[in-house]
Amino acid sequence: MIDPKELLQDKAETAVLIGLITDHQNAEQVQEYLDELDFLATTADIRTLKRFTQRLHKPDGRTYVGSGKLAEVKAWMKENGADSVIFDDELSPAQQRNLEKELGSPVLDRPRLILDIFARRARSAHAKTQVELAQYEYMLPRLTKLWTHLERQRGGTGTRGGSGEKEIETDRRLIRDRITLLRGQLKVIDRQMATQRGNRGKLVRVAVVGYTNVGKSTLMTLLSKTEVFAENKLFATLDTTVRKIVLGNLPFLLSDTVGFIRKLPTQLIESFKSTLDETREADLLLHVVDISHHNFEEQFETVRQTLNDIGAGDKPVIVLFNKIDAYRPAHHDPDDLAPKRVDQYSLEELKETWMARMNGAECIFISAAQRTNIDGLRKLLYERVKAIHTARYPYESDLLFKDSYEEEA
Repeated sequence: MIDPKELLQDKAETAVLIGLITDHQNAEQVQEYLDELDFLATTADIRTLKRFTQRLHKPDGRTYVGSGKLAEVKAWMKENGADSVIFDDELSPAQQRNLEKELGSPVLDRPRLILDIFARRARSAHAKTQVELAQYEYMLPRLTKLWTHLERQRGGTGTRGGSGEKEIETDRRLIRDRITLLRGQLKVIDRQMATQRGNRGKLVRVAVVGYTNVGKSTLMTLLSKTEVFAENKLFATLDTTVRKIVLGNLPFLLSDTVGFIRKLPTQLIESFKSTLDETREADLLLHVVDISHHNFEEQFETVRQTLNDIGAGDKPVIVLFNKIDAYRPAHHDPDDLAPKRVDQYSLEELKETWMARMNGAECIFISAAQRTNIDGLRKLLYERVKAIHTARYPYESDLLFKDSYEEEA
């Protein structure tokens, strides 16, 4: 396993953030994305000192930002003692090399920051292997200064032999060998995980999905009545937790999965195949949305797109709008003739809007932390799981299960 401290030993505790206002994202969106990047940095124990933005039609192919903005960032960092730079997008290997040369400081992009957080959060051997593979695949095309422990080797039989294999070529070969080994290990783990899922019998499988830090693990704790690790940081959950739940006399399996995020590195999606299989093989998805977040609609769409990308977009879904206790609509002047923005809707208006938008899918508004409408969720969950079980095993369900869920005394 790559030691994240060794990999990121040049990463400082303070940083500046850089985002671009382009034809595809406006200034308001960029500020929202930088807020999320700031939260990612905090999760990785990095303190943000300043944010820089620039308006360009598209990122500069050489240095991502223009030369004038780059000089401004360099001068500010030198004056204020910032040690590193974090960009909100993925940088090409050439851009990263050029930026480090120009700035003379460590340069990180969003995917590498997420990989660092995953490395810190991984607990099981399975998760550590998945993260290590993703790290190596990210490193391979960017291999310039990360491995300097090998001296330049010389080939030939005498002192006047050929130049032989250079250090960076040796490093690439070692990393490719390691990637091959890790992929082999993950194939074995994937088969073991598939066997475990197959041995769970005929119980209906329900997977909790959603954007990172929306309250999935808190909901899992509430429904399973067992402690599941939850923390107000991004990616608190990496290892899939599976619990057997019994509502009334109806048993089913509930799994808490890794949270999704905008611009999730493709290396992680590929490496976390067996973890995401819990979502792909589920019979029902509980999509948790943090309705108190002012940009919850974009988070909702990000999760829907990610589910489509991993092949789980056609699953039956119940959308859970969580944290209704923390929802605060933005102020709307009664004399303002302009239509209300979504963030100015009252909770009742949001309920009416989303219930009309669901196109046959169901949604429910809850607060897991305050236990608001949890009994309504249990009743809805009971009905949906029972319907799936009845369709699968029609000859036994009528005798075993009640017509509806009754609240436990």
